[in-house]
Amino acid sequence: MLARLMIAAALLAAPAFAQTQDQSAAEGPPKRVRSILLYGEESCPKPANADEIVVCSNAGESPYRIPKRFRDQPKQDAPSTSWTRRMEVVEEVNSRGMPNSCSPVGTGGQTGCTRQMLQQWYQDKLDREAKASRVP
Repeated sequence: MLARLMIAAALLAAPAFAQTQDQSAAEGPPKRVRSILLYGEESCPKPANADEIVVCSNAGESPYRIPKRFRDQPKQDAPSTSWTRRMEVVEEVNSRGMPNSCSPVGTGGQTGCTRQMLQQWYQDKLDREAKASRVP
């Protein structure tokens, strides 16, 4: 059984092997291959003779120009930050000592702890009711 399988595989591979040998022997590898980078509207040059292959690739607008993905990056420094984001940061930092913040720092920080506890309880209650309504 194994011998028959080996013979069948050899018979199937023989014509393909013979064809590739004949083609490669007749043509042979090309004598010269040129790889060219093109910029802007340049066109690909024609091969000088039949034994030459010219491979062209578009490399962008100019060899000296910064690619578009690196141009005009947003700045991260302070003058480039929007006033909205600046105010959000100020409010976030200053909210720790303000009334209803539930913070041990500041005069009115402790007043928000009860409010946060009630909000958490109410959200848990809503979650339980939603879960109970899904049960068939």
